[in-house]
Amino acid sequence: MKSIIDTSKGVIKVKLPNLELTKPNFSKWINALKIEKRDTTELDDKQKQRRIFNAIVRKEFTDYITSWRIIILLAIIALTCIGSLYTAVTTISDAAKSSENAVEFTTSSYLFLRLFTLSDGTLPPFITFVSFLGPLLGIGLGFDAINSERNRGTLNRLLAQPIPRDSVINAKFLAAVLINVVLFFTLGFLVMGFGILIIGIPPTFEEFARIICFLLLCIVYVAFWLNLGILFSVLFKQPATSALAGIAVWIFFSMFFSIIINLIASAMTPQSVDDLLSNQNLILNLMRLSPSYLFSESTTTLLSPSVRALGPLTMQQTAGAVAGPLPLSQSLLLIWPQLTGLIAATTVCFGISYYNFMRQEIRN
Repeated sequence: MKSIIDTSKGVIKVKLPNLELTKPNFSKWINALKIEKRDTTELDDKQKQRRIFNAIVRKEFTDYITSWRIIILLAIIALTCIGSLYTAVTTISDAAKSSENAVEFTTSSYLFLRLFTLSDGTLPPFITFVSFLGPLLGIGLGFDAINSERNRGTLNRLLAQPIPRDSVINAKFLAAVLINVVLFFTLGFLVMGFGILIIGIPPTFEEFARIICFLLLCIVYVAFWLNLGILFSVLFKQPATSALAGIAVWIFFSMFFSIIINLIASAMTPQSVDDLLSNQNLILNLMRLSPSYLFSESTTTLLSPSVRALGPLTMQQTAGAVAGPLPLSQSLLLIWPQLTGLIAATTVCFGISYYNFMRQEIRN
């Protein structure tokens, strides 16, 4: 095999017909190592931020469950729900005893769901207590989330650390939502457990699915008032002011809003059936601006499958309709606008509080 040896300038280079031995190129290896190191650094930063966020969530969750204010609110909600369960069970028992065919009564039409909707008149049902006390729980969890930290000076020291600012408000919201999840699922499963022990009839799969959807709806409803409380805690410097603002909004939608809508309805004088239907639809749409009314419509539809419509219907619309309970899928389709409205209101409140908190001067 022929070869040419060149020794000029101290470099030996052997050239063969089909083979060339040169110095290897390490630049690609070095670039690959740099890219891998950068990816590892970015991954470490993300893991570090995730650990910081989880630590803040654990701290806020611990503060909530050890606060006497929250403990008292949770105890009130638990006691009232247990009382409503007792009244529902006694009502079902009395109805079963007075019925001519007790077996047919106990096996008919979603008896297990009546634990959440029935009452003997001494105490309101479970859904009424949740609709009334849920806003107080949400406002109580969020009205001093930011301004109390600012007044104590802990927010300055917290954000002086390498912690993203949005992790603070996100962690406070997530910790409060976890409190709501634990509370409502615990109460829901306790009601189902006591119902099985007392009535002796287990729920069907559809009843169980409806109860789970109802509990998730309760969490969304309380999350709206929680975000409203966080918004007021960002806007106002004093916790008392933010608490009063949240309670004022709750009282307005619970009492005065319906009074105003009734005054508007009484001022309307329809001239025909079409005018009457349009006025009723207008009043109904105005009432749906209240989150309490949206929650009431949604819970009634979920826990009462016999509800087939949420507005006025004409004789032509009801002609040919088969009387009977709706399946769960149709009930969810019926309340989908209400559920979307509650989620949208919750998202808007959190977005406004997030925007104001990120642009706020903390040092002052």
